[in-house]
Amino acid sequence: MLAVSIVLSIAGLGFFCWLLFTMAVYALPTFAGLTAGLAAFHSGAGVVGALVVGLLVGGAILALGQFAFAVTRTPLIRIAIGLLYGVPAAIAGYQVSFALAGVGMPISVWQTAFAVVGAVVSGCTAFSRLAQLAPPPDVQGAGIAYSPAGGRLHDQGR
Repeated sequence: MLAVSIVLSIAGLGFFCWLLFTMAVYALPTFAGLTAGLAAFHSGAGVVGALVVGLLVGGAILALGQFAFAVTRTPLIRIAIGLLYGVPAAIAGYQVSFALAGVGMPISVWQTAFAVVGAVVSGCTAFSRLAQLAPPPDVQGAGIAYSPAGGRLHDQGR
């Protein structure tokens, strides 16, 4: 019975870590949707209206960020957009990692160290998931082209 509980605990922690990194890119839209939904609820929109407003705002923030990151060609603006999505994910990753580390150890420097590592990894995961949507940069004027059939570089000048 003890072995089963240990295996299930490890599987549960693994599931939460997988969920954290899978959902990292959705931290900013979630925070924005919750804020807009709560503001709508407190202004008298009711529960259904607040849910609709929160879902619409969260979806719009996610779609707008992905579109802006995919369309923008300037690396500095892409980094700014990536940080806009990565910092809330890092904050959420810190909180979750701190809580999960607290399950296995008392409050100590190691708990904070694991939380910082979780924050960095979570923020980088959000940035990389957002960057997957961007097309590759234009390499016009380089004079070479990639041939997917042979996997070789060919000179376009000939």
